Amino acid sequence: EDIIFDPNVLTIGTGMEEHANYGVDFINATKTIKEICPYVKISGGISNLSFGFRGVMKIRESIHSVFLHHAILESGMDVGIVNAHEMLALSEVEPEIKTGCDNLVFNKTPDATDVMLELTKKEKERLEALKNGGGAMEVKQTSWRDLDVTKRLEHALINGISQYVDQDVEEARQQAEKPLHIIEGPLMDGMNIIGDLFGAGKMFLPQVIKSARVMKKAVAYLIPFMEEEKREKLIAEGKNPEDFNENDDSNFAGKVLMATVKGDVHDIGKNIVAVVLGCNNYKVYDIGVMCSCELILEKAKEYNVDVIGLSGLITPSLDEMVVVAKEMSKGGFKQPLLIGGATTSKMHTAVKVSPNYFTLEHPVIHVLDASRSVTVVSSLLGENKEDYVTDIMEEYEEMREDYYAGLEDRYFLTFDQAKEQKLVIDFDAVPPAPAPNKLGVTVIDNVSLEDVVPYIDWNPFFQTWELRGRYPNRGYPKIFNDEAVGSEAKKLFDDAQKLMKEIIANKSMYLKGVVGLFAANSTEDGEDVNIYQSEDDRENGEPCHKFCMLRQQSEKESDDPYLSQADFIAPAGYKDHLGMFAVSCFGCEELVAKYESEHDDYNKIMSQALADRFVEAFAEYLHRVIRTDMWGYAKDESLNEEDLLKIKYVGVRPAPGYPSQPDHTEKTTMWNAIKAKELAGITLSESLSMIPAASVSALVFAHPQSCYFAVGQVGKDQVQSYAERKNMELELAERWLSPILNYERD
Repeated sequence: EDIIFDPNVLTIGTGMEEHANYGVDFINATKTIKEICPYVKISGGISNLSFGFRGVMKIRESIHSVFLHHAILESGMDVGIVNAHEMLALSEVEPEIKTGCDNLVFNKTPDATDVMLELTKKEKERLEALKNGGGAMEVKQTSWRDLDVTKRLEHALINGISQYVDQDVEEARQQAEKPLHIIEGPLMDGMNIIGDLFGAGKMFLPQVIKSARVMKKAVAYLIPFMEEEKREKLIAEGKNPEDFNENDDSNFAGKVLMATVKGDVHDIGKNIVAVVLGCNNYKVYDIGVMCSCELILEKAKEYNVDVIGLSGLITPSLDEMVVVAKEMSKGGFKQPLLIGGATTSKMHTAVKVSPNYFTLEHPVIHVLDASRSVTVVSSLLGENKEDYVTDIMEEYEEMREDYYAGLEDRYFLTFDQAKEQKLVIDFDAVPPAPAPNKLGVTVIDNVSLEDVVPYIDWNPFFQTWELRGRYPNRGYPKIFNDEAVGSEAKKLFDDAQKLMKEIIANKSMYLKGVVGLFAANSTEDGEDVNIYQSEDDRENGEPCHKFCMLRQQSEKESDDPYLSQADFIAPAGYKDHLGMFAVSCFGCEELVAKYESEHDDYNKIMSQALADRFVEAFAEYLHRVIRTDMWGYAKDESLNEEDLLKIKYVGVRPAPGYPSQPDHTEKTTMWNAIKAKELAGITLSESLSMIPAASVSALVFAHPQSCYFAVGQVGKDQVQSYAERKNMELELAERWLSPILNYERD
């Protein structure tokens, strides 16, 4: 009798299928607990139940009333945490709302959430009418389609509705003196509102991208009429219409050239920035991916741009950005240089890039994400440019001073000292994993998109779209409960699910990869790993390839060892193995081209984001297959997808070019070993970026003491040893390892 059970009362009406039964589950659980333990008390915090309808108390009170009626009278609930002042008796709930609440609480109909949202909308309209002095008058049911055409176009832009664009633009064209007036009038008015809302944090990136889709479709519809009008005008003036400059960009707020640098194929972030700038009346010249320095500078001159933006994802791109900055300085360029992309940082920009080009006239500025791009560009082209640039110049100077002071304070072991304090695994006490069930190279071409969907980690998806929930609603699916971004996150997620189902149904994307499982041992010096085609080759000491590894050197305050991936592989005398794979999601480029032709940036970016999710899920799926079947060292593993994402399995799969082995050239060794290009069609750019862009590669270590770690900065003594072991010129090795050197290159 003194025991109180407090089962969770969780939110219903979120639109997520897995949440739909939370209400009825609580009612049934209460009944079950009472049947098993008849004398205990049952409590519950009721406000969580209707959290998705916050701000509309009548709806929330009605949901609580229906829920409590059944939970108390039918199941025996004793105590509820609720604001008694705001409670409604069941008899006080309006019949229509009561039916909606009943369907929602008991998940009786698939459209229960949609019905409640519509009831909520009506209640909001009623409250708004009261607030405006309309008394209890009936709210007139009107549609935005009843507005005049200019207001309809503004509404469509602000709300990202592209369904009626062509017919509305045609109607507006019939009324306008010139097609251009439609762009300069209602379309730009709508885009200005969007820019203001986005800048004020009242509109989110997915909404902006949807708005841009409407704008592009509207402009595309008008272009033939505008071109014909210009042609007729030139003929009337006695001029040759063929001499007309189609790239006239005098009406824009500024011109920005954007490029993904040489060797890098990743452009989803760049695409988003281009759309956001376009929404704010900047002319963006996006010249694509894998752009050489020469092409970037040539196009900057050709288009006479005001700002140049460089993007990149892989670490070699950092060095390429430095090259571009140096060449801009040599060429006498005057445009500000913007740096962005996942691998970039404000510190790298301040320390490595800006000293090569930064002046008050043409600064070098790191742009963290799309939402900052408009502020940066408008500041650079505005009246207060000097003050803005001076502040950044001073900030970057301080950062450089801090960086170099930090290097002086940081201590590094010599390479020999680090080797003496390496991780020593007792391979007798904890032996290597058993031999794989299938040695050699295997093509993986029988995995469908449906197979990998359960393995998708949706958190990076929302990060791509710059939607971030605040504690306690960080991450998927809690982000849907976030007061600021929850609603938009749910719409975005629903759109993703819809497109994902289309892609799966029409097979416009597909997965392919290749796996290699090889006999392996660490080298005699313990710094690298040899792999062998067969056990006979191992016995004869005839490796087919050698993977070179890097070791931590930055001094530690603890007794922790100085790690290298080579430590995880047993030396000669033991039968150890090393796995590896490369996987890709194909078809995204064609889908992107399709949506580009339809002026649909929203689905273009959504396609890229989904391709990234598919291939990461494919890697997760395949790693599990390797552990449980192909290698089979964890055949009894029974982890669910959530545990997999939390890395609760045995072994690790670090990727070449990332913290545990930050040298992208090791991909070349992997590609040669598993024939990724020949067998799976996955290629490498000159900077060793994987093509297609939605690709993942990794080494697979099976020993239970293997782990993820960051090599951090390394000294010249290790780089010299590393270059010798790779048969690589020291200068070339230093270039590839540039981001992690603890010294300045000559």
